Amino acid sequence: MIFLELALQNFGPYQGRQVINLRPETNNSSHPIILFGGMNGGGKTTLMDAIRLSLYGSRAQCSTRGNLSYNDFLTQCVNRNTPPTEKTRIELAFEVVEEDKPRTLRIVRYWTKELKDGKDTLGILVDEEWPDKALANTWDDYIENLLPLGISNLFLFDGEQVKELAELETPPPLVVSAIQSLLGLELAERLSTDLDILASRKRRDIANQKELKTLDNIEAKLIDQKERLDAAEQDKSALKSKLDYATKKQHLASDKFISEGGKLASERSQLEAQSETLIEQANQVRQEMRDLAAGVLPLSLISPLLEQAKAQAEQEQKQHQIKLTREVLKERDARLIQYIKKISLTPKRVNQIQSFLESDNQELDQEIAAQEEPWLLADEAAITRLETLLNYELSTAQTNAQSQRERLQTLETEIDALDRQIATAASPEAYNTLKQAFTDAQNQVVKVKAAYENASRRCEEIKNKITKTKKELETYADETIKLKNNQHIINSIAKVQATLELFREKLTLKKLNKLEIEVTECFRYLLHKSDLVHRVAIDTHSFSLSLYDPEGQPIPKHRLSAGEKQLLAISFLWGLARVSGRHLPVAIDTPLGRLDSSHRSNLVERYFPTASHQVILLSTDTEIRETEVKRLRELDAIAQEYCLNYDPQERQTIVEPGYFW
Repeated sequence: MIFLELALQNFGPYQGRQVINLRPETNNSSHPIILFGGMNGGGKTTLMDAIRLSLYGSRAQCSTRGNLSYNDFLTQCVNRNTPPTEKTRIELAFEVVEEDKPRTLRIVRYWTKELKDGKDTLGILVDEEWPDKALANTWDDYIENLLPLGISNLFLFDGEQVKELAELETPPPLVVSAIQSLLGLELAERLSTDLDILASRKRRDIANQKELKTLDNIEAKLIDQKERLDAAEQDKSALKSKLDYATKKQHLASDKFISEGGKLASERSQLEAQSETLIEQANQVRQEMRDLAAGVLPLSLISPLLEQAKAQAEQEQKQHQIKLTREVLKERDARLIQYIKKISLTPKRVNQIQSFLESDNQELDQEIAAQEEPWLLADEAAITRLETLLNYELSTAQTNAQSQRERLQTLETEIDALDRQIATAASPEAYNTLKQAFTDAQNQVVKVKAAYENASRRCEEIKNKITKTKKELETYADETIKLKNNQHIINSIAKVQATLELFREKLTLKKLNKLEIEVTECFRYLLHKSDLVHRVAIDTHSFSLSLYDPEGQPIPKHRLSAGEKQLLAISFLWGLARVSGRHLPVAIDTPLGRLDSSHRSNLVERYFPTASHQVILLSTDTEIRETEVKRLRELDAIAQEYCLNYDPQERQTIVEPGYFW
């Protein structure tokens, strides 16, 4: 499918007839992007509404319709300066391939302020010539097969939709509906409902009047219970949103309580007690260091002098021992000479021995005479005491002193850290304010959570009642059905519904697995930090997204920047569109809100040129700026450029060729 042309006549701010060429080609060369530039309020969203209105008529999900009836909405769309004789008209021409041949269709819708029957007039032109009344009468079915309304939001979306999808933990109802339609879940549910209707008809066929009345009562009760369940589910959904908001507010209050010193203020007494304990320990260490200083520790300052004193004392002791030995030797020499004389040695031999002894004693006397006179006069006990002091006591005292000094430094560091924490603690007044805000947020979470849990219980209770009523209905049918064929049909319906439920679960898992792969690929392709996310997982019930890093650890979604969240939302929509397998145009209104330069560049270079064979972009001058449009031109991706020039005095918009730059 390719949009070829959009014509607006007296529609919204577009006065008169204005025709816009949407062909994604220039000079017979394909270029996917059709670029519209316009300021806020200049008519960009009106163009999107015109496309939706052309395709779906009264079913169109237009941005400005709200709760208006279709009649009031069409009246609102009429340009205020439209002459009474002229009509408001929108035309959308597009090309489709049917039976391997291109076919051009033009949707024409027109109306006046005074609507007939509250509707517009629809006409379908085939190949720009032949009006096809049969196709116009069955248009809703035709367009539903071509571009189902349920998945249209995957191809025609705006920045607000992306912003909403980026901020919510679970996709909004429109996207959930599109996912269910895309996965084929609607068909299974519709078939299950049709089977219920068939079973009801079969029961009516074989039940008598009394049984029919009882059957009606049971079915009415079942309908009432289903309506109550729908209401309860809506209440539950609303409470879930409130709970998410209250929880987010609680986290903000908690973060503020901590960042502004509230937590430290609540722990002030404990911190002060710890500080006092550490101060007391530090004083005790200082006292132990003073005790060490009062002992032998100061002598370590003069340890070289003590070593010299020890050496001097040992030398003097050696001298003393030599002198004592000299006296002993003299006496021994005298006894030796006398003994030699007695053993009848010749006088010559005696003289030689005596001469040798005298020479040896003379050398010993000279050595004693050469030594200094003792002045230290230390005794053996003093030397032993000095040796013990140098070898053991001083080293032990130094080791103890070093250990105490390091312990004191550690304690002082801890004391300083506690003092800083105490200093940054909030004042009592600020603490009370922060504590009250945190308590209020916490109480609100508790209150909303309790309401949400009550709503969940109500839903479960109603579901149990519905189950019980269905069993009652089945039991009643078993008792009243007379014909075996109808009995077989009813029994088979229950089995088929069970099979449908199993089929639905398996289909969901299969499709979601493929969708997870596509969304992960798209997200990693758009991110400038490709290693941030390794896998995107999708919950099979809520369709919420979960992120995981390369190690398989979950990545909290709040860790993503606003731009990364928006890229994740775009990747989700892109992945859904790719999984749909439909060759359809993509239209994006306000596509680049809240993106930084790198993410903006990735979206411009990687997404826009490849999102589809035809990409319609509606942007302000602050989104696709001069840098981005130049880059798109360099990539040769733009087929058509338009500027929506809005005149605030006349409240009119003129579509002119060319972008802002």
